[in-house]
Amino acid sequence: MEWTEKLTLGLGPMDQTHVEFVDAYNRLLSLSGAELLAAMDDFIVHTVEHFDQENRWMELIGFPGCHKAEHDRVLAVCRDVRKRMERGDTALGRQLIQELPVWFDNHVATMDAALASYIQSIGFDTETGEIRNPPKEDCGDGSSACCTPPASAATVESQPA
Repeated sequence: MEWTEKLTLGLGPMDQTHVEFVDAYNRLLSLSGAELLAAMDDFIVHTVEHFDQENRWMELIGFPGCHKAEHDRVLAVCRDVRKRMERGDTALGRQLIQELPVWFDNHVATMDAALASYIQSIGFDTETGEIRNPPKEDCGDGSSACCTPPASAATVESQPA
């Protein structure tokens, strides 16, 4: 996987975590055996931290959607494949490694782009948790987030991956 400008969303902490995700992924490519399992463990640890960071932000700003559920599914698959790799199913591990870049590109271009755009639109400080420009809309469920992402994020989501 190569880090390119198309993966840059303009939200520093998210972009940095994504660079680290690409680096952790790339370490998987040339390894095998016990080294691959150790690198997969490192990749999963990083991915948990990465997703936990985004999930915390979404919770703090009341961001709606299925973003967290996708994080949960990806982690479940990675953990399951890791167990199978340990039992000798290296082909399944290699298949996951081949498919992750396609998933990641799509996830960044859609779900993460919508989240980054919304975070920027409300002036959410990812360090302090302060919202400088609270949304004026209410979804009717008590959350402070708008029911639809900002127009710029909606445009990104509607584009084919």
